[in-house]
Amino acid sequence: MENVVKEPRIVTRKFLARPQHEGVGAIVRRSIGRFELKYFDPFLLMDEFSVSAPAGFPDHPHRGFETVTYMLQGCLAHEDFEGHKGTIGDGDLQWMTAGRGIVHSEMPASQGTQKGLQLWINLSSKHKMIDPSYQEIASKDIPEAAKEGIKVKVIAGEALGAKSPIYTNTPTMYLDFTLKPGAHLEQPIPISWNAFVYVLEGKGIFGNSKSLPVTAHNLLLLGLGDGLEAWNKTSKPLRFVLVGGEPLGEPVVQFGPFVMNTQEEIDQTIEDYENCTNGFEKARHWRSEATLGLDY
Repeated sequence: MENVVKEPRIVTRKFLARPQHEGVGAIVRRSIGRFELKYFDPFLLMDEFSVSAPAGFPDHPHRGFETVTYMLQGCLAHEDFEGHKGTIGDGDLQWMTAGRGIVHSEMPASQGTQKGLQLWINLSSKHKMIDPSYQEIASKDIPEAAKEGIKVKVIAGEALGAKSPIYTNTPTMYLDFTLKPGAHLEQPIPISWNAFVYVLEGKGIFGNSKSLPVTAHNLLLLGLGDGLEAWNKTSKPLRFVLVGGEPLGEPVVQFGPFVMNTQEEIDQTIEDYENCTNGFEKARHWRSEATLGLDY
């Protein structure tokens, strides 16, 4: 009896992610990382972004966490001060561990509107100053599985017998589900983890079969239990992501794109960045090709 949930998690809070401006001319729907929900351990931020050239996310730093970019439409050109660059295309995944420091840009790489999700996952104190690294998977290589009207793309973790090759410093599951009309999902979640659902398309019922349907752009925080139950009782497909992670239980001090454990560490990070030291050495003379000639 695989994938049977004995104690379904119910929805404890619901947020509609409303559009706001971010970067240079980009629009994001932020669900985690806004004033009502600053942190959902270990998750720092969840954005559904929409950006068209010349808008974008020009050169900016990170330290102390991971950024996970999952494209839903179009392409983003990515480039960092270590010389790592490429294009994140439709359906592609980039799992970036900023660690001790990265300066990079993310800019539209095709015509029209580029859309995707960006998740920030906190790193424990022992991992905050590790070397930066990337794990990148093209859409065609993301593990998929299907069963009884349910399709899943396994970005991290495992579902319906498919397992992602992504290594997670902070243990994480990230699943992109599509449920056909009439489908019913039971997906196990480690009992000690925090988990949430973000609805992308359609209307779904989550946690309790008698609860009201939830529409796109809503974030649902899930309570205690060993898994998620979801139903599509409509005549159109339902698409959502289920994200879960092991809480770190550590203090969080954040200053924009820097996330550490103490104010002293934040002060040191700002000093390192301003002086181009301790991981930010290459920031001194670097500017991304995508932003050269642009007035940022």
